[in-house]
Amino acid sequence: MWLPAYATRSERLCRLAVVLFAFAVLAFLIGPLFVVFPLSVSKDPFFTFPIREYSWRWYADFFQNARWMHSLVNSLVAAAASTLLATFLGTLAALGISRPGFPARKAVMALMISPMIMPVVIVAVGAYMFFGSLGLTNTRTGLVLAHAALAIPFVVVTVLSALSTYDSNLSRAGASLGAGPVSVFFAVTLPLILPGIVSGALLAFAVSFDEVIVALSLTGADQRTLPVQMFSGIRDQINPTIMAAASLLTTVSIALFVVLNLIGRARRA
Repeated sequence: MWLPAYATRSERLCRLAVVLFAFAVLAFLIGPLFVVFPLSVSKDPFFTFPIREYSWRWYADFFQNARWMHSLVNSLVAAAASTLLATFLGTLAALGISRPGFPARKAVMALMISPMIMPVVIVAVGAYMFFGSLGLTNTRTGLVLAHAALAIPFVVVTVLSALSTYDSNLSRAGASLGAGPVSVFFAVTLPLILPGIVSGALLAFAVSFDEVIVALSLTGADQRTLPVQMFSGIRDQINPTIMAAASLLTTVSIALFVVLNLIGRARRA
């Protein structure tokens, strides 16, 4: 929010300093993007600046390489499956927590969002020990379940935000007209909270698609996802194809957050 017209000069200078500092922090955070994208279109087989010649050869290598395409398919399948599971379970959890008579709401909510605040390394170790005892390591099922556990808190938070503006009198009105709980949900509640559910699903997809630590601990060679493939490539042999993959990942992430922003604006309109 900008300062009013009657603000003093010192207040305006402080405001300007805060804005400049914010832009400096933003430039520092997104600075690596200005390195990734140019390197992905460099023709040289090694990382060098300035770029002497531009080429799409590394993107062509990405889409023509069986290992990269296999990892991309694994990421898309795992992200889609975990998104469906997380959206379903997270929406149900949010509906239950939002009820006025829900017992121990704060404790349950703290437990639900714990994967968001807990270090991912701890989650990965716990997932490895738990799924290992069930024989689900090196399987796509274990990866989907682990990613769903990481994504559920994002769905719960966004759906709860949508439910906070939901008028429960609408459900009572539907029930008074003879509709059952299921009919009321699909005819009244779901259309009103659908933007929150879609936002949660997009966040869940982004969490699964970009996650690497848990995937490293749970996947084998056949279930290797795109971030894991990139990590292995950086560790074993640096290849500019990694920059092409990183550019694609960044583009997907930016597109998802643009869609989230548009949904947020539509909800506020």
